[in-house]
Amino acid sequence: MSAPNEVGPAVVDLLGVLAYAELTAFDRLAEDARLAPTLDGRAALARMAAAEIAHHQRLDERLRELGVAPADAMAPFVAPLDAFHDSTRAGTWLEGLVKAYVGDGLATDFYREVAAFLPEPDRGLVLEVLADTGHADFAVREVRAAIAEDRRVGGRLALWARRLVGEAMTQSQAVIAERDELADLLISGTGDLNGIAELLGRLTTAHSARMEALGLNG
Repeated sequence: MSAPNEVGPAVVDLLGVLAYAELTAFDRLAEDARLAPTLDGRAALARMAAAEIAHHQRLDERLRELGVAPADAMAPFVAPLDAFHDSTRAGTWLEGLVKAYVGDGLATDFYREVAAFLPEPDRGLVLEVLADTGHADFAVREVRAAIAEDRRVGGRLALWARRLVGEAMTQSQAVIAERDELADLLISGTGDLNGIAELLGRLTTAHSARMEALGLNG
């Protein structure tokens, strides 16, 4: 069994934060499924929750292969991720969908950028667990249908989405600030401040595309 330092602490950190993110995604989707106005919607979110726990299991197995206890790898990220979810708990079905699509989407884009700096097989594993579980198309359909029925919904959800992004950025910065290895990986991978600026530009562009897809860019 390989020692964790053979792959570097940044890899373990990234796998750890993703493992906890997938675990909390399962919890949240299972909880939000109960807010669904239809049985079809409830079943759709339940299936997505099942996919998230399967992703968590893949990360759990990889950490064990590296000789790292999954709970130890996840522990540093419990407080910041819990703080984000506690401060952005969805109150409605639509808020839950926007949170998963916009808030989680921003985090996914960031982790996907960082994954580009990892060696294999961990790069491929991270990209695998970040793959869309079908939530994106489902969220877009549900939100756009709700806005078409009542235009006022769009304004409320746009404000909610902006709040989500602000909270997500704050918590992401907290995670990076606490984990020097992740910060070093990001800096060395992007090359310089221009590289980081370009990465942030890509994240902003992807976020704008999601808002447009939802019909919340107006």
